[in-house]
Amino acid sequence: MARYTGAVCRLCRREGMKLYLKGDRCYSEKCALSQKAYAPGQHGQGRKKVSEYGIQLREKQKVKRIYGVQEKQFRRYFDKAERQRGVCGENLLRLLELRLDNVVYRLGMASSRVDARQLVRHGHFTVNGKKVDIPSYQIDLGDVIAIKQTSKQKFAHLKEYRPIIPKWLDFSTDTLEGKVLALPVREDIDLNIQEHLIVELYSR
Repeated sequence: MARYTGAVCRLCRREGMKLYLKGDRCYSEKCALSQKAYAPGQHGQGRKKVSEYGIQLREKQKVKRIYGVQEKQFRRYFDKAERQRGVCGENLLRLLELRLDNVVYRLGMASSRVDARQLVRHGHFTVNGKKVDIPSYQIDLGDVIAIKQTSKQKFAHLKEYRPIIPKWLDFSTDTLEGKVLALPVREDIDLNIQEHLIVELYSR
């Protein structure tokens, strides 16, 4: 599957907010957005009037970049969310939150979603005892995400680590295992996202 391979700091500058794509660097003074708080390119500092469509498009692009998915895959998530009961926008965010790479990141096993994707692809994790190396694998209620036995040395530092875990997840530093206690609701997703704009965009 195609994926973005360019400079990820440009993405944060384009969206005008931190997307936390480079882990610890995003919290330091080296963050590109802190140094250049305007869009990249020669016209980045110019003022432009943004249309309603443009606002909706930017919101969709922002969410795609946060979770690291491409357009075709994102559209499939939206179609699936639309078929589910409940609010379409919230369903969409829930599906994205339940991606394996995102859950690994939320459990504090990786410093960013980009790192989590790579770690999953390298086969360091199991879900309910079975090795899974697909970043988009959908996690469900009650699933146990663990570090593969042969990879535990690589993650030994997590035994001394106390990450802030969302309340819908649980993580044991003794066994290096995480569990899904509940499906995430909108209040659990601490991202500055206006999902209704994405629904409006696809409803045109």
